[in-house]
Amino acid sequence: MPSISKPIATHPSLQRNALGLNIRDYEGSMSTLCAGCGHDSITAALVRALWELSLPPHLLAKMSGIGCSSKTPAYFVNGAHGFNSAHGRMPAVTTGAIAANRDLTYIGISGDGDSLSIGIGHMCHAIRRNVRLLYLIENNGVYGLTKGQFSASADIGSKSKRGEPNEMAPIDPVLLALSLGASFVARGFSGDKEQLVPILKAALAHNGLALVDVISPCVTFNDHSGSTKSYLYTRNHDLKATESDFVPPAQEILATIGQNGATRVTMHDGSVLQFKSVPDGYNPTDRQGVVSYLMSQKPGEVVTGLLFIDPSSADLHEMQRTSDTPLARLPFEKLCPGSEALDRLQQEFR
Repeated sequence: MPSISKPIATHPSLQRNALGLNIRDYEGSMSTLCAGCGHDSITAALVRALWELSLPPHLLAKMSGIGCSSKTPAYFVNGAHGFNSAHGRMPAVTTGAIAANRDLTYIGISGDGDSLSIGIGHMCHAIRRNVRLLYLIENNGVYGLTKGQFSASADIGSKSKRGEPNEMAPIDPVLLALSLGASFVARGFSGDKEQLVPILKAALAHNGLALVDVISPCVTFNDHSGSTKSYLYTRNHDLKATESDFVPPAQEILATIGQNGATRVTMHDGSVLQFKSVPDGYNPTDRQGVVSYLMSQKPGEVVTGLLFIDPSSADLHEMQRTSDTPLARLPFEKLCPGSEALDRLQQEFR
């Protein structure tokens, strides 16, 4: 289903940011995702973060791959640039775009299927290169766009819609990123906008790749008892055994994650997930300490917040000593200095 344009009328009392824009100037088309999808809550948090930072819409670039998550860029900042790439290739395409034009602010939207399976190699190398990018993973544990197959982040014991349990250990994007030397790692919950908006603002200001893993409940296909991101009840009771693509409305899940305490959040199927923020005294600049803390958590507990940051990290352009002027704006004579320059370069290899 194609996206539907929103009406452009705005209330005159809406607050304006430093650019003179109101928050509706950072919205996009109407969402066609399932009612109650956590991804739409992430979109709302992104809209708020971009507006509060007063980022110029025409200097934003929204990048995506394939999946429910990769529909998200259509739903915020209509006036931005955008590129919807192939499945799992968002990091590679974005790396090329960043190499060509360093003046844009890049927002890469991906999912656990898009990034942790077919695109995991591309994600790993984008982290290694530390390209300046908000890399946002909308994590729901399933391939929602293709009707609910397990993704690589599915928990052991999770059951598919056919009742088959998952026996493979999940890939944790946070621990993976930390092991690869990521310079910014955070985790949030789509239902906690108060925590997610500041995380996104910090990620957008970071000089390098900022990986933000957001637990985002799938209201339709991750329907198993004990899931961390699921919706079983309506599938069983409203639709029964039909093969219809009708998706019943579901209530959006909202919660506030308190400091130094676990918050129990009941998912659509009745399962409970415990979220907790990092404690007082937590040192987000100690990579090994962060890994040890995360590894010490009890099963079922999900630690959220800014987990790790290296404020002194060098991004791709600094490491490669590229031109301060974006390659996209260099004149042809600079980009192609002629055959004599090529001959001199080739002599160096003889």
